[in-house]
Amino acid sequence: MKIHHGRVGFVEPMLAVAVTKLPEGPAWSYELKFDGYRAIGVKAAGQVRLFSRNGKDFTRRFASVSRALEALPDDTVVDGEIIAYDTDGRPSFNVLQNRRTAAPELHLYAFDLLTLRGESLTREPLERRRELLRTKAMPLMPDSIRYSETMVASPAELIEAVREQGFEGIVAKRRDSAYKPGQRSAAWQKMRVLQRRDFVIGGYTPAGRNFGAILIGDYEGRTFKYVAKVHGGFTPAMRAAVFKRFDGLETETCPFKNLPEARRGPWGEGLTAAEMKRCRWLKPLLVATIEYLERTAANHLRHPMFSKLIASEAQ
Repeated sequence: MKIHHGRVGFVEPMLAVAVTKLPEGPAWSYELKFDGYRAIGVKAAGQVRLFSRNGKDFTRRFASVSRALEALPDDTVVDGEIIAYDTDGRPSFNVLQNRRTAAPELHLYAFDLLTLRGESLTREPLERRRELLRTKAMPLMPDSIRYSETMVASPAELIEAVREQGFEGIVAKRRDSAYKPGQRSAAWQKMRVLQRRDFVIGGYTPAGRNFGAILIGDYEGRTFKYVAKVHGGFTPAMRAAVFKRFDGLETETCPFKNLPEARRGPWGEGLTAAEMKRCRWLKPLLVATIEYLERTAANHLRHPMFSKLIASEAQ
């Protein structure tokens, strides 16, 4: 291995290209895409610093992870993702972001090794870097620092497994790829795998002669509760077809029993009294299949996308 010496410090992370279909073949390896904060861990001169993907100091913000990385060899840099688990054991950005109100255990999943004992590895192929990470760094780490395993299966099998387990997605990486700091490279490709469920349409927001978003809900027993405003996933033809199905279902009464809400929420997913004034309500009879990333603590959907309209509900 050719050795490249240099100052050990923050390395701007390499980024993946978003795709809707994963590449296949022996040149590619696959890892889980975690729903957390990207982080660069640096140990130099006996001190650990933890950085965000933009170079912001994460050392104190994620102090337990920083302390765990003290077990790294000196002059070593790792790339990974800080995550927190929800009650079902799945990585959850919502739990991570709202940890001030709780105390979830934090983990860092390490997936790349950029420098080892002062030797730069960025020009080495991915397989070599990950082998060194697995054999030279991970045996020294406490349980809160975990190795991001390579998943051995076809993309179709991986997608099904990731959806079933409720993980965020998959990252495909060329086994021979060098690490390109700060670059978004097609040598790394990420695909989000959304959850999929059926929800009932209870209203919409008007937009010209059509609608801008549908308002969907879920039943808890016999109580119909709002869960999301869905803008995305509609082609122009599908939007027109869905809007036509609203004929005869209009009602003056809001069918959602948990509205209005006090605030919009961090992703604007709530529906306040002010916003409800511009909504139009429908009898909850139409059912739509919706894809989404996860449910928030307020039981809203993150990143909901319309998939298809299916048979009407018989109420």
